[in-house]
Amino acid sequence: MSQHAASSPGAPSHGGGRSWSSQPSARQSGWVTGGVVFAGVLMLCNGALSILQGIAAIAEDDVYARIGTYVYEFSITGWGVVHVILGALVLVTGYGLLKDMAWARFAGIFLAALSLVAQFLFLPYAPVWSVIMMAIDVFVIWALASRQDAAA
Repeated sequence: MSQHAASSPGAPSHGGGRSWSSQPSARQSGWVTGGVVFAGVLMLCNGALSILQGIAAIAEDDVYARIGTYVYEFSITGWGVVHVILGALVLVTGYGLLKDMAWARFAGIFLAALSLVAQFLFLPYAPVWSVIMMAIDVFVIWALASRQDAAA
C-alpha cells in the first residue's frame, strides 16, 4: 500500500526531481559531513595550540625537559619555530575546511600528516601531549580522506 500519490505532469515534486533511492543514507552522509566539520574544528584548535606550544618553546628554553641523546635531536628553539609555522598553516587550513574550500581538503590531509610526523619527532619532549595530537591528526586524515561529495 503506497502513500505516494501520482503527481500531475505540471505539479512540483517534494523530492526536487531525485528519487529516494539515489540519495545516500542520512546516517552515512551526516557522519561524513559531521566528521569533516569536526576535523575543521580540530584543525583550528590544533593550529592554535601548536602556535602557543611553539611560542612557549621559543620564549623559554626550560619549558620542555632536555633529553639525553636522541636520533632526531633538534634545539628547543628550532622546534618552537617548526610548531609556530606548522600551527599557522594548520589554523588557516582548518578555517578553509569550515568554509568548504576545495583546496583545504587536500591541504588538510597533507598538513595533518606533516603534523603527525612532527609530533612523533617531538615525542621525547612532551610524550602525552604528542600522543594525543597524533591521535587527533589520524582522525583528521581519516575524516578528510573518507569524505564523499554529494554530487557523486
